[in-house]
Amino acid sequence: MKPSLRTALVNKEFVFAPGVHDLIAAAIFNTHDFKFAYASGYWMTASAFGLPDAGIATYTQMVDRVRTLCSKVNAGVIADADTGYGGLLNVHHTVRGYEEAGVVGIQIEDQEFPKKCGHTPFKRVVPTAEMVDKIKVACAARQSDETVIIARSDARQTGGFDEIVARLKAYSEAGADVLFAEALESEAEMREVCRILDKPVMANMADGGLTPIRSVKELAEIGYSMAIYPATSALAAAHAINNAFNVLTREGTSASPSLPLFSFKEFNSLIGFEDVWEFERKWAQT
Repeated sequence: MKPSLRTALVNKEFVFAPGVHDLIAAAIFNTHDFKFAYASGYWMTASAFGLPDAGIATYTQMVDRVRTLCSKVNAGVIADADTGYGGLLNVHHTVRGYEEAGVVGIQIEDQEFPKKCGHTPFKRVVPTAEMVDKIKVACAARQSDETVIIARSDARQTGGFDEIVARLKAYSEAGADVLFAEALESEAEMREVCRILDKPVMANMADGGLTPIRSVKELAEIGYSMAIYPATSALAAAHAINNAFNVLTREGTSASPSLPLFSFKEFNSLIGFEDVWEFERKWAQT
């Protein structure tokens, strides 16, 4: 049984969800004691297709990635569903599909389609009323009361702080369970959002983004109920890979003190080779 996001929120447990961008990260994630994982549209698109988070990946591609992640991690998965991949009918099918895939929380944002990463330029948002309808449809579409609907607004850069607060209030009234003010630009704004809004608020600790990075302890003190760290594992992996290629180029070998490597033996165990070997011992003909 995967942990319940709704129960955690009701019990006022701080929800901490690192991003898991691919299945190697998922295998390592399972060796740690996290209750929740975050499936980021940006990082899953980058890792699967080498494409930017600009509305290029389709619903079909993303729900397949999310389903695979849900099947591999021991934690509850909170999944990025972008704009719902279209209009109201698309939102309905997105919620149903993500639920069937096994997620515990579904995040939908108020950008125009095609969307952009929330920490990059040229974002545009839909009218508030259009997003309110999306939230109402998302809430009506879910087949389990356990499924948490997270409403994200990207209006901070397009309309200012007062605009994003007004929008999130409207999304709360429409039935969203969690409110997500994307790309806030200061700790003062982070505190004010948590003070004003009447539902649990989620923080996006996007490394390299517009929002100041704070620890889980600090975020709880500010007033947040949950936080995602979507970029950390992917950026750490990218740094390690870049270092490996630099060492190979410079030294011509992987046997270097400048190149720490994960144990091959341990990785074989993580990825499930011990089960394969046990099968072979039992069934292989000699």
